[in-house]
Amino acid sequence: MLQFQMCSPEFHSCWVSSAELNSLPSSQVDGLRGGVSFFFSSLLFLSLLPLPVFTFRFGRTFSISIPSVRMSPSPRFFTEREVARHCTKDSCWVLLGTRVYDVTAFLRMHPGGEALILRRSGKDISREIEGPPHRHSENARRWMEQYYIGELDKTSGSDEAQTLRERRRQTAEQTEGKTTGSQAVEEEEEEEEDSPYNLCSPVDLETDLVDWRKPLAWQVGHLGEKYDAWVHQPVDRPIRLFGNPFLEASTKTSWYWVPVVWLPIVFYLSWSCYMTLAQGTTRIVFTSDFSVLVHKYTFLLLFMMGWFLWSFMEYCIHRFVFHMKPPAHNYYLITLHFLLHGQHHKSPFDGSRLVFPPGLASLMVGSFYAILQYAFPEIIGKCLFVGGLCGYVVYDMIHYYLHYGSPKRGSYMYGLKAYHVKHHFEHQRAGFGITTTFWDHPFNTVIPDEKF
Repeated sequence: MLQFQMCSPEFHSCWVSSAELNSLPSSQVDGLRGGVSFFFSSLLFLSLLPLPVFTFRFGRTFSISIPSVRMSPSPRFFTEREVARHCTKDSCWVLLGTRVYDVTAFLRMHPGGEALILRRSGKDISREIEGPPHRHSENARRWMEQYYIGELDKTSGSDEAQTLRERRRQTAEQTEGKTTGSQAVEEEEEEEEDSPYNLCSPVDLETDLVDWRKPLAWQVGHLGEKYDAWVHQPVDRPIRLFGNPFLEASTKTSWYWVPVVWLPIVFYLSWSCYMTLAQGTTRIVFTSDFSVLVHKYTFLLLFMMGWFLWSFMEYCIHRFVFHMKPPAHNYYLITLHFLLHGQHHKSPFDGSRLVFPPGLASLMVGSFYAILQYAFPEIIGKCLFVGGLCGYVVYDMIHYYLHYGSPKRGSYMYGLKAYHVKHHFEHQRAGFGITTTFWDHPFNTVIPDEKF
């Protein structure tokens, strides 16, 4: 007796027990074996097809796997009325041709602010993606596909199109506050010319170069010459670096821990340095016969010099350490690069890794302090250090804001955010300044000016 059992929609099993075979007459067993042989021949042919798997088992002695035919799901179709309903911060959809995308999760990440996307809710953004003035990168186009949810039903009537326009006007009025609906629509037409809209590429768990279901830290070193291209194709998904929970937790931190840990040290050292200088006994000795008194108000100048020194260090570390290109044959340097900065470029919107964990940052801070104490008189080095430490805190906070903030259009932070987004998605070998673009100019790494 031959039994066939379906275990799941994807896996099927066929069983013939040894006892049942022994109980059958030899003629029936020979016939059954002949039928099974023909069955196997058919299955062997099907097994060459690259499809999902069926599994067939016979007794305890053997089993084979063959593919099953699995139809890909048909895309879901939406009417214009359905698309028009999703025009708020809680649910925002846009169109690219007839393709519908749910970009709700991307609103707070958008370089131009969420209001620019909300004004385009339910609207075709093909012109903004293609340019001019700004043609979006291949990384942006790949990333956008992760938000795809279906197709627009072109048969929806003109009355629904009218509803869509009305909803768009209402959204414009809500996002602008005091601005009237007609003014908001006019501004929308103007801003269509210069809105950045950057998105990430989806991850195919079956074809990607690494196994995303396992920690990545020990995998990336094996990518070799493929590592550089892979790490600069950003994705919007969290990264697990280590299997050990303690190690994994040590690589993550919330943004507020940076000021909580470091600002009290900044305030204490600032007060200590100022009070030491206020005693009027601090002098810089040039020779045994010549020295200069350091006035207490010199503290502010030294503090700003330390901040300026940090901005230079910020640029150098970002360019020459974080963006070094590790040798393709060196497993350890590739792994080190990924842990230091590569993981941030691979997953730029992983909020738990946008600032340095205080424990790891203390190594850099301690080295900075030791160098300044060695190079300058004690109090001078300490004044420079506290200014640099304050600059570091500001750097980490600005970096987080550039990824998750929504600066006002036309502001300094708006331009800085657009500049940093271009660094992530289009110009990974330029634009190394975070808090300022100042150092990019003398080192000729300025990202080409492009209207957004």
